[in-house]
Order: sequence, then C-alpha cells, then structure tokens
Amino acid sequence: MQKEPGTCSIVKENPVIPGCTVSGEILSGVQCFSLARGTDISAESYPVAVLQYNLAGQAVLRDIDTNHEASIASGEIILKPANHNIGVKATDDIIYLEIPLGKEFVMNQVIKAGEVFKLKELVPYQDGKIVNMDIASNDHMKFVVMSFDEGTGLSEHAAPGEAIVFALDGNGIIGYEGKEYPIKAGEQFHFAKGGLHSVKADGQFKMALLLVLG
Repeated sequence: MQKEPGTCSIVKENPVIPGCTVSGEILSGVQCFSLARGTDISAESYPVAVLQYNLAGQAVLRDIDTNHEASIASGEIILKPANHNIGVKATDDIIYLEIPLGKEFVMNQVIKAGEVFKLKELVPYQDGKIVNMDIASNDHMKFVVMSFDEGTGLSEHAAPGEAIVFALDGNGIIGYEGKEYPIKAGEQFHFAKGGLHSVKADGQFKMALLLVLG
C-alpha cells in the first residue's frame, strides 16, 4: 500500500504474477492476496471470522467442513466463519482482501456466513439523503458501506485511525488536507490517521470505508 494519502488502486499496486500466489499487508492486520488463474490457497482455518472482499477476478471458495462451495466475483464479499477449513481456487486472475474480525465483533444481520454479497447492492440511494450501513466492527476496525444522493456529502472531519475508501458506484470528490481528488468506481483513497477529509457526491455515489483504529 502506498505510504502517502491519496487516490490509489490496490489492484494495480498488487499485480498478479503468473503461476504464483502473492500476499502482503496493506493496513494493520488486513492482507491483500493476488492469485494467478489456476492457483489456489489450500484449505485453512482461522481462530476468528474473516471477511473476504474481492477486488478483481473470480474464485471458488470451498468449506471442507460443510462441503459448501461459493463463487465470488469482483465487487463481492463473503464472511468466512472462524474455525472452518476454507480453500480458495482462482478461476481467473484474482485480487482480494482478507479482513479479520477478531474474537469479539458486531456483524450486520444482513450478512450471513457463506453467502456472497455485492457491496454496492447492500444500500439503496434515497432522495436527498446519505444512507449508511455498518457491515462489521470491533474495537480495532470498522467496515461501512454508504450511498450519497446527488448534492449530498460529509463535511470536513478527521478519523482516529488509518482508512481506505473504496469507490463502488458513480463518482465522488474526496477533500483531503485542503485539496480535492476526484474518485470513481473501482478506485480507492488512502487516509492517514487524523487527516482532515470530506466526501461529496458528483451525481450519485456509493463507497465502502475500512477504518483501522490504533
């Protein structure tokens, strides 16, 4: 992950290497995986639940404890339960994030373990309003999805942790430390802890926010 705040592309910064699997930390505890087509991560379990957020490509996840399979594509997210042996096979070049939820976390009830969701479809647009849904949170992390109707936005504020905005639909403008940065679906924006920022919709706009506290 780039060190300086600003518009970025996790996909471009974590390219797939043919025949290989690559992983690395992009925020504290948050791992990015790049898997070439035909490669896999063999079944493994974690002591905590994990969100897998697919940024590019398509894969099949198999829970060998339940014999359940799920196909996950770009823009989709799935909750992998704790202590389940789950493997990932890349049916295309794939790039995804793993977001560990810790032993104690709050999960929105619309998210069911093993079901695939498209993030941008979790919240609707509403005339003149900002719609917010907390996906998951714990003492160290918060993951949120938001929709902004045209003309709406968040006034300048600071967050108590490092964060990444994921643009999901439409176009927005990120204000950061006195400068404005256009952002469109498929791009990300990296905030430093305590950085003054604002968000406004350029038309209608949807985004997800991953905030890591510390």
